[in-house]
Amino acid sequence: MDVFVFDLLQYGKNLKHLTTDGEHLPFPMEKKHFDPAVAVKTYAEHLDAWVELERLGFDGVSFNEHHATPYGLMNSPNLLAASIAQRTKKIKLLMYGNLLPLHDPLRLAEEIAMLDCLSDGRIICGVARGAAREYRILGVRLAESRARFDECFEIMRRAWTEESFSFEGKFNSYKDVALWPRPVQQPHPPVWVPITGSKDSIDWAVKYDVPITPGVPGPAREDTLKYYIAGLTKRGIRVTPKHLNIMVSSYIADSKEKAIEEVGPYAIYFHNTLFNFDHVRAAQSVGYYQKGSEEHLRKELRAEHDDSMRMKDMNMDDIRLQAEFMPWGTADEVARRIIAEADAVGAGTVLVNMNRGSMPHDMFLTQMHRFAEQVLPKLHAHKITRVPLAEAVAA
Repeated sequence: MDVFVFDLLQYGKNLKHLTTDGEHLPFPMEKKHFDPAVAVKTYAEHLDAWVELERLGFDGVSFNEHHATPYGLMNSPNLLAASIAQRTKKIKLLMYGNLLPLHDPLRLAEEIAMLDCLSDGRIICGVARGAAREYRILGVRLAESRARFDECFEIMRRAWTEESFSFEGKFNSYKDVALWPRPVQQPHPPVWVPITGSKDSIDWAVKYDVPITPGVPGPAREDTLKYYIAGLTKRGIRVTPKHLNIMVSSYIADSKEKAIEEVGPYAIYFHNTLFNFDHVRAAQSVGYYQKGSEEHLRKELRAEHDDSMRMKDMNMDDIRLQAEFMPWGTADEVARRIIAEADAVGAGTVLVNMNRGSMPHDMFLTQMHRFAEQVLPKLHAHKITRVPLAEAVAA
């Protein structure tokens, strides 16, 4: 299997001293709270780490897009891709992803084409709709999210693939455009999409035969996979491990208990303070979810979109419960659990996060090296040859 490191690039200084109740940051996070020196150091350390990922033999690095938050300094994943493309030669660059409804489609098509040239064909163009808070920050109506996403990608696809094109849409209009430069990868760079369970997102991925990241383990992921596989099968497309990738959180230590002790406080800070910063609750996200978006899920899962677990603060007891089922612990356990999950899904790529919670940079580097030496060879040697649920659908 292929192994990417997913890096959230969080602001490198712990901000818990600014919290109003010991957990939650004030909103907005005003200028007085931002230290440019910390940002400079954060970018430099992570770019250096990505260069090291290539040297250590990882297949790719992944980063995403967020705005006006210390949760991650990835306001423009394309700028990060341009920076690291010039410092590496082989590693794949997965922007996971550009938030299509929030940007000019032609500009995105141009930038992705430029990046593919700058990297000599190493770009994977991840696309996403983004969280509700991003729409509030950038002043885009939530009810337009799906339509803007669909229109944006159609423009990007046509710009990449057609000799020239004209387009008259609801949000964008272009006449006689011939894109320069063009992508190195033809007909265009690979496109991936994360799926959190929305039926219309799965339908879109099926329409364009786009690989997906199908959410966290559990019945909702199983239903997502079944629906996605059934849709591709109806189109006559054989679902292979190249269609699927999974995201895991990894931490290597001398024991499970030691892993919890070392990384637990950073995981709590990540969830309570960074992940929940300026979160717009599902009940306030009117128009973001389409009618019937949960029809593919089993009946007991078809409730109103519930984000109570996201808003719930975690403690060390919660971390211990989660860790029992996660690739945290000895290198052997980490490798075994990742392989087992990849086998169960039939995922040919795993996206590993190993530095949540603004942990010290040397701690992140230690994890990178331990993973590369003790786990990566086992994952590379393991061949994912089948998608179990695809076999069940075919039967």
